[in-house]
Amino acid sequence: MAYRFMCYPGGVRKAVTFSYDDGSVDDLILEEIFNKYNMKATFNINSDRLINGNGISVSDAKCFIADGHEIAVHGKYHKANGISRTVDGIRDVLTCREELETVLGKIIRGMAYPDTGITNFFNDTDYNKVKNYLTDLGIVYSRTLGGDNNRFELPSDWHAWMPTVHHNNPDIYKYIDEFISLDLENNYHAMRHPRLFYVWGHSFEFTSNDNWKLIEDICKKLGGREDIWYATNMEIYEYVNAYNSLIWSADGKTVYNPALYEIWFSDGNTRYSVLSGETLIVE
Repeated sequence: MAYRFMCYPGGVRKAVTFSYDDGSVDDLILEEIFNKYNMKATFNINSDRLINGNGISVSDAKCFIADGHEIAVHGKYHKANGISRTVDGIRDVLTCREELETVLGKIIRGMAYPDTGITNFFNDTDYNKVKNYLTDLGIVYSRTLGGDNNRFELPSDWHAWMPTVHHNNPDIYKYIDEFISLDLENNYHAMRHPRLFYVWGHSFEFTSNDNWKLIEDICKKLGGREDIWYATNMEIYEYVNAYNSLIWSADGKTVYNPALYEIWFSDGNTRYSVLSGETLIVE
């Protein structure tokens, strides 16, 4: 029996996403660049900053959503979950989620860890405690940091989602070239699983370093490719989980899709798509 792997929408095997933190006014410039190159991004916002007008405005955030981007939790007061007491971590995340949902009229389920996130632990906090309360609070994924790499992997743990690279990493262009050159169609069968290129950072860094050309060049190199799906963090999370919800017969020849999405997968060199509510016979 051939290996069977998820494909992204349209049957492609590669995806690109961006994640930018804090909601500074520089996000307005960044969002324009993303729109110019048809990129999708997740903007992680501190609700206190948004509501008190210390960065982008509520109307700006609503425009980001209307343009196809995602707004996600970044803590009301930008406090690191790993060094906050559990009760303080819960309060910071829950209040941020509630306030973002109230002012934006949108269900918010994604997150990026604020400050040092889950890279250090104090005050009787550990990763399992953080993950458990995020799950209880309805946060389905959270991006971490500090492990830039060129494996281009989807997360095995959505609450410790490691991005590919920070935009200032000197190896970023090398990683992009490696990603683009991946020939997943002719790769060894067991290596045809889908890949993800995930860039993160803060938009104010481009202003501070006077290097807005950097993100333009990154978008140019990654953009406009028919073999890449451009998606927000939440779109990737929801699609992967929809794929994992497919129901297969014991012999692997019949599949039912209970999800709301059309789902694509490959069986050897053959691609299939199964519509929402459809049962498909795989030849």
